[in-house]
Amino acid sequence: MKNLAKMTRRGLLALAVSTAAVATVAPAPVQAAETINMIAIDGYPARAMWVKEFSGFFIPRVNEELKKSGNYEIKWQEAYGGQIVKPRGVLDGIKLGLGDIGIVTTIFHNSKLPSQGISAVTPFFSADARVVAKAVDEIAKEFPQMAKELDAENQVYLATGVVLDTYQMFSKTPINSLADLKGKKVAGAGYNLRYLEGIEGAAGVRGGLPKFYNMVQTGVTDAAMLWPEAAKTFKIAEVAPYMLKADLGAVNSKTVTVNKDVWNKLPDEVKEVLKKVAVEYRDHIASVAMDRAAASLEAYKKGGGTVVELSTEARAEWAKSMPNIAVEWAKGLDAKGAPGSDMLKAYSDKLKAAGMTPVRDWASEL
Repeated sequence: MKNLAKMTRRGLLALAVSTAAVATVAPAPVQAAETINMIAIDGYPARAMWVKEFSGFFIPRVNEELKKSGNYEIKWQEAYGGQIVKPRGVLDGIKLGLGDIGIVTTIFHNSKLPSQGISAVTPFFSADARVVAKAVDEIAKEFPQMAKELDAENQVYLATGVVLDTYQMFSKTPINSLADLKGKKVAGAGYNLRYLEGIEGAAGVRGGLPKFYNMVQTGVTDAAMLWPEAAKTFKIAEVAPYMLKADLGAVNSKTVTVNKDVWNKLPDEVKEVLKKVAVEYRDHIASVAMDRAAASLEAYKKGGGTVVELSTEARAEWAKSMPNIAVEWAKGLDAKGAPGSDMLKAYSDKLKAAGMTPVRDWASEL
């Protein structure tokens, strides 16, 4: 019995030593990632291309990048299509903290975000969304003006977005030349309404993309300026079956911003991920816009649309007839102490360096 007791004690001791040894080599328990709550907003519906890609590309990429370290994770709440704000309300919504991050449609806020109009005031220059997006974002990084304007709205600039390859004209009745635009009421948003100033009798009517269908259908306007992908998404061919292919140009109209109070509380690691993925999102949606352009145009035709291409000469005539809204824009910023003229020259140089040739060289008239 004594021997058995000794063996039992030895066995228990050996087991204890073994267990202790295992405990010393076992990995420490993994610390749970800190959870950060973020509300993403846009007033446009989830079917709008840039919203769909924000949800399907931006958010998953942020999550993927954060998983690499495992230190943080974001719990997303997505609110689009008027759940929290309407399309024009994103800027104020993020400013007031109704949303933490979102996509501001900058063309609605020319007075508060004037420098965001840089591509809109230079029509007939580039129909390549990728080139325009990169150039505008570089301008934002090289000149502090864009960030300063958003800072005044309690927001931090992340990246610009170009979601359209080029504005075109969609009409109830056939448009075969500039003469057919005389007397027309045309729906548009922001600076593109000024493209009509050189056309006798044409009048711009301000509106938002989701309203264009009803504006044309009810006769509030005769036509609308938008792009083929949006025409397909919002079924514009049903009410405006005639498109004038004028290639007015790609325009940056979306900017990803974060509420400044929220930003200041974010860990540096999360900030860097958001900045990195915002640039990826910039390039992604520009590529999507270009990839879908041709297919969307074909879809418009299949939906009953007819396309007429404006001649090179007529495009030059249209551009020449317009006031130089680019110089007006630049001088307006200059007068406020902002480097408007320098920004315009730099932007023009970037587009030219990328192989773009303006129908009218706006910056040369400074």
